Amino acid sequence: MTEMQTLKIQFLEYLEIERGRSLKTVKNYKQYLTRFFEYSKIKQPKDITDDSVRKFRLWLNRQPGVEGETLKKRTQNYYLIALRSFLKYLARREINSLPPERIELAKVPERGLDLISTEELMRLLSAPNESDLKSLRDRAILELLFSTGLRVSELCSLPRDLDISKDEFSVRGKGEKVRVVFLSLEAKQAIKTYLNKRTDMDD
Repeated sequence: MTEMQTLKIQFLEYLEIERGRSLKTVKNYKQYLTRFFEYSKIKQPKDITDDSVRKFRLWLNRQPGVEGETLKKRTQNYYLIALRSFLKYLARREINSLPPERIELAKVPERGLDLISTEELMRLLSAPNESDLKSLRDRAILELLFSTGLRVSELCSLPRDLDISKDEFSVRGKGEKVRVVFLSLEAKQAIKTYLNKRTDMDD
């Protein structure tokens, strides 16, 4: 195993254990760094230079993305963020390499908020006709998502014994961060109606 491979593994373990990053984030960082090392043929930390990063950025910028377009600037930045984080790790260990502040991210346009109107929201919430268990479930899901702002993955991870008698509950989200979300009366009622109709729930 080469020196860079060893350092990469140690860095990924550091992200997972000491920084508390999710396994998905660690997997992505591994992919980004591996691509940089394979392209740049880096053998030692000191081989990471302004020139090697510039050439990699130029190569990234010419890679095809979806539908024949080049790789988006935002996606290119993911690679640079991973590399900068790796360089910060090397600096913490006092390993000679390129200073992390030398990595500048590409400028990307601000993301616009794609908001829906009140009328569109009401049509969405009223789409389930509540005539059967499936539509009651769908209504409960929509009300819960709208009320709490949960991600779909967070909603799917909610425990079966979630206490909806209160107006709030804690959820562990992205980056293992815990936050409090709030239940509206409509969401609580939709959930109760759905659960009361289920016949497979434990007493």
